[in-house]
Amino acid sequence: MKPGYVILDHPADMGIEAYGKNLNEAFQEAAIALTSIILDASSIEPIETQTIEIAASDYEHLLVKWLAEILYLYDGKNFVCAEFDIENISPNFLKAKVKGENFDNQKHLTKLDVKAITYHQILVHSNEERGLVRVFLDI
Repeated sequence: MKPGYVILDHPADMGIEAYGKNLNEAFQEAAIALTSIILDASSIEPIETQTIEIAASDYEHLLVKWLAEILYLYDGKNFVCAEFDIENISPNFLKAKVKGENFDNQKHLTKLDVKAITYHQILVHSNEERGLVRVFLDI
């Protein structure tokens, strides 16, 4: 299965449904989708690497914290991510390297302001054939 994502319509929010051959790929695709909602990801150069380590109580909590960290890098540290490489994922831990660069409003065209990642209708599912995640964003 080829990894990917779909943006979901919702009356008040925006959703992401991401998938891949496993949860690793699904989480990576969710991060790509989040970035594509915030700005034009094609303008980001992967010139700097940051390491992310997250502990959580379960996969759903891990997904929210993972995407919240990507959002924090953008909002709090002015760092935009272009590439996501999850090195380790389990129900309680995620370690990843993200590549990107400092945000430049002359270079990076913004689209939507994402306020938060929510638990509304959250879904994390995997089997031998694929990984699937669904999450909604407060915009």
